[in-house]
Amino acid sequence: MTRLSVNINKVATLRNARGENTPEVEKFAADCEMMGAQGITVHPRPDERHITRKDVDLLCKQVRTEFNIEGNPTEEFIELVLRARPAQVTLVPDSPDALTSSAGWNIPAHRAFLRDVTARFKEAGIRVSIFVDADPEQVKAAAEVGADRVELYTKPYADLFPNDPEQAIAPFIKAARQAQESGLGLNAGHDLNLKNLKFFRQHIPNLDEVSIGHALISDALYLGISETIRQYLAQLSV
Repeated sequence: MTRLSVNINKVATLRNARGENTPEVEKFAADCEMMGAQGITVHPRPDERHITRKDVDLLCKQVRTEFNIEGNPTEEFIELVLRARPAQVTLVPDSPDALTSSAGWNIPAHRAFLRDVTARFKEAGIRVSIFVDADPEQVKAAAEVGADRVELYTKPYADLFPNDPEQAIAPFIKAARQAQESGLGLNAGHDLNLKNLKFFRQHIPNLDEVSIGHALISDALYLGISETIRQYLAQLSV
């Protein structure tokens, strides 16, 4: 079964809007785990507009499932991750002012840097996933720099899915096959939701994990977080 990791950034965004501690991010993460989530994801950014470094320090002590920290591996980010020692780090090529992740790495162009960063994390016992587009060549390159997994950037799939599901999934099937051939684990994330997740899972049988935040938290406004997690897990149980 593909694991569901809940990205709680949007919960921190809501908390930060008032400058207080409601909703409480750490309690929300614990509740998600209690309700069936198999992982918690955070994406701390330099401006701390949602998840803060303090959040990471607190969460790393309490998350009982898999803790995944994603972000651009600046030196500050690297130090934060090495201190927190999560189960997984996901390397994302975001600029500091990025609103959200919008593309995967061009790994050949950053080969030496990504090889060095990956080695630092793996020496600390942290699984390394690299965020890539659905391009078999990028997947192959991720294996060459020492990654354990790739995370496929799924916004292009989500955008095309309503009009042409088969065309939308085609490049992801090719990338997933390459991951399997390269000995890599496979994650996915970005704009996956209750309408498109089941189809994606059915066509990508070697999918280890999905990281979902914006859509899941938005659904929870109507369904409640417990029912939302239940429905997402049901989409993955195919």
